[in-house]
Amino acid sequence: MAAETAPCFSRNRFWILRHGKSIPNEQGLIVSSMENGILPEYQLGSEGVAQAQLAGEKFLKELKDANIALENVRICYSPFSRTAHTARVVASVLNIPFEGPQCKAFEDIRERYFGPSYELSSYERYPEIWDLDEKDPFEQPEGGESVADVVSRLITAIEQIETIYEGCAILIVSHGDPLQMLQTVLSAAKEQNESNCSNLGSRLTAVKVPSVLSKHRNFALETAELRAVI
Repeated sequence: MAAETAPCFSRNRFWILRHGKSIPNEQGLIVSSMENGILPEYQLGSEGVAQAQLAGEKFLKELKDANIALENVRICYSPFSRTAHTARVVASVLNIPFEGPQCKAFEDIRERYFGPSYELSSYERYPEIWDLDEKDPFEQPEGGESVADVVSRLITAIEQIETIYEGCAILIVSHGDPLQMLQTVLSAAKEQNESNCSNLGSRLTAVKVPSVLSKHRNFALETAELRAVI
């Protein structure tokens, strides 16, 4: 069986994985700043480690089904402790050295910063932000990032990944909001004329408009949920 190939507008195939259940998830806390996010006390809880293990096993099966060799896998992860921990577990399942060239942190796929008034507060406040997103995805919560802000840096990360790698299976290990937003623009980009083989970054930039970005909650992920996106 021949390996499946990426579409003409992408040099690679992409999967996304939300981190496993983290200690902030267990505590019901919003941890969105880089300063807090990289702290070891905010990595995965024991349930999250088990979830990441299962996600790694599922990813391994999908790679085998697509006839993709493990040497062609690249794990691109957010530097937050919960995502790095998830990526490390998946790399272990795949028997890929986490400290080697196949695993790389990308700061631009980090968690969305919700702003100082939300940092370390209750998860119950998320709907306030999502309501704002739906009304105007270009409006920032006070001191935080808008949907458009996050999408801009996600596009930068995708462009970097597409420049560095070719012919690879890319696993992006990130967070709920950024992965919702990435799926939203990827879905809209794929609906563009298939005869248009402009590069992936250009296609994503073209759909960074309010009518698309305001729908990101339609692509919500559970903890440690794996999805093939391209």
